[in-house]
Amino acid sequence: MHPHTIEYPSFDEASPATLSEKGGFHKDVESHESDVENTAGQLEELHEFKQGLHQRHIQMIALAGTIGTGLFLGSGRAIATAGPLGAFLGYTIVGLAVSSVIFGVGEMGALAPLTGGVIRYTELFYDPALAFANGWNQVYSYIVSIPSEIVAAAVIVEFWVTFNNAIWITVFGVLMLTTALLFVRVYGELEFGFSMLKIMLIIGINIMALVITCGGGPNHTAIGFSYWKTPGPFVQYLGIGGSLGRFLGFWTTFDNALYAYSGIENITVAAAETRNPRHAIPQAARRIFIRVLLFYVLTIFMVGLVVPSNDPNLLGSTSTAAHSPFVIAARSAGIKAVPSIINAVVLTSAWSSGNSNMLGGSRILYGMASNGHAPQIFKRMNRFGVPYISVALYGIFMALGYMTLSSSASTVFTWLQDIVSISTLVNWVCICIVYLRFYYACKRQGIDRHKELPWAAPFQPWSTWISLILFIILFFTGGYKTFMNGRWSTESFISSYLNAPIILILYFGYKFWMKTKIIPLEGVPIRPFIENYRKNPEPESKKKKGLRRLNILWS
Repeated sequence: MHPHTIEYPSFDEASPATLSEKGGFHKDVESHESDVENTAGQLEELHEFKQGLHQRHIQMIALAGTIGTGLFLGSGRAIATAGPLGAFLGYTIVGLAVSSVIFGVGEMGALAPLTGGVIRYTELFYDPALAFANGWNQVYSYIVSIPSEIVAAAVIVEFWVTFNNAIWITVFGVLMLTTALLFVRVYGELEFGFSMLKIMLIIGINIMALVITCGGGPNHTAIGFSYWKTPGPFVQYLGIGGSLGRFLGFWTTFDNALYAYSGIENITVAAAETRNPRHAIPQAARRIFIRVLLFYVLTIFMVGLVVPSNDPNLLGSTSTAAHSPFVIAARSAGIKAVPSIINAVVLTSAWSSGNSNMLGGSRILYGMASNGHAPQIFKRMNRFGVPYISVALYGIFMALGYMTLSSSASTVFTWLQDIVSISTLVNWVCICIVYLRFYYACKRQGIDRHKELPWAAPFQPWSTWISLILFIILFFTGGYKTFMNGRWSTESFISSYLNAPIILILYFGYKFWMKTKIIPLEGVPIRPFIENYRKNPEPESKKKKGLRRLNILWS
C-alpha cells in the first residue's frame, strides 16, 4: 500500500461498524471526532496521483466544458423553439444559475482537493448515502455519454467521407482509451489545444455574425434586428397562441441550455492531479462567470441576429455542421468555406467531450472506491498515476456505440441517452444541497469563510438557494409536454422522471442497509482541512508582467 494512502474497507467486507471505525461514515458527533483525523488524512492522496495538470490546463478545461455541440449545433434548436430573445434569456438564466454551482464546487474543492469532486464532498460534508446514490448516477451517465460522444464524432466525419460507422467508432474509441491511460499531462495538453480551437472558432463566428448583420457579407445585405421584428423575438411554441405559447417556448429552451452547460461542474474532479489546486481551482471558478457571458450568452445573442427562428434548417436531424445556425447564416450571406471549418472544430469538440467524460468518470469511480462505495479494485493505478481499472470499465462500455448500427438497438440507445440527459440536473441539485450544508456548517462552527478558507465563493448562500429552487422546478417541469392533451409520450415521461426514483431507491436503500445518518452541522469535518491547508501552504502565483496581463484565459 502507498505510504500516504488511507486504507479503506473492501466493498465486500464493509459493515456499518467497520466503516465508522475507518472514517467512512459518521453516526454522531462524539464518535465523529476520531473520524475527523482520518478525514484530514485523505488529502494525502495528493501524493498518490501525479500532479500533471497546471493552472493553464485546469482553467482551460473549465472553459472547454462549456463549449461543444450544445453551442455549435444545439443553439439553432433553441432559436427555433424560443425565438432570439427567448433563447438569449434561457441561456443567460441557466448560465447565471450554473455559475453559482461552480462557485460552490470551487470553494469546497479549494479546501479539500480530492479526486472525485462533488462525490467526495457529499461523503464528507453531508451524507454518505447521497454520495453513494449520486455517485452511481454519475457513473451510469458517463457509461452512456462516452459512447454517445464517439458516435457523434463518427457521424461528423460523414460530412467529408462515407464509410461504415463501425470503423470510426473503433478508431475514436481506441484513441480516447489510449489518451485516458497515459499520464494526465497528455490529457491536459490535448484539452488545452481543443479549447484554443473552440475559442478561436467562437471569436471567428461572432465576428462573422457581426459582419453579416452590418451588411459586410458577399451579398451586402444588412440584417440588423430585422429577425427580432419578423418573425419576432419569441416563438408560438407547439402552435399555442398568445403569451402561453411564447412562455412555453422560452421555458423549453432551458433543456437546450442545460445540455449545453453540462460538464461545467467538473473543474475539481481531478483536483489531486492539479498542481497548486488551492490557487488553480478558485481562479478557474472566478473566471467561469465572465467566460459564460462572453462565450455563451454573447454567441446565442449573435445567433439570434443572423438566423430567423422559422428557418426550417434549424430543426434538421443530422449531427453535422450543416444545421449549425452559423453555417445557415454563412450560406445565406454567400460565404462558402465556413461549413468545413465549423465541422472540423465540432469534431474536436466531440472528441474533447469524450476525453473529459473519461477523465471525470474514472476519477469519480476512484473516489467512490476510496469511500467504500465501489469495489477497491477501481483504485488500482498504473505507472502513469492513472486509475486504469476505472478507465477500463468505461472502455468496455464504449461498445454501446455499436448499437447505433442497428435500427432497433439504436432506439434503445436513444432511450439510454435521454435518461442520461436529466442526470446533469440531478447532479447540480446535489451540489447545491451539499454546498449549503457546507456553508451552514461553517456558520455553526464559527468558521469565517473569508478569512480561514483558501477561497470563499461570492453571493452566498442566496445565489445557491436561487439556483437550487430553479433546478428543482426545471426537474419537475421537464416533461410537461407529456401531460398536455394528446401529447402523451412514454419515452419522454420515462426519460424526464426515471432519475428521481433511481436516486431515491439508491439513497434510502443504502441508508437502510448501512444505517447511515446525515452528518450534524457540528460534526462536519472542516477544521481538519483548514489545518492541513495552513500546514501545507502553496507557493504564491507569479504576477503577470508585460503582455501576459492581457491574458484573461489562464494564469
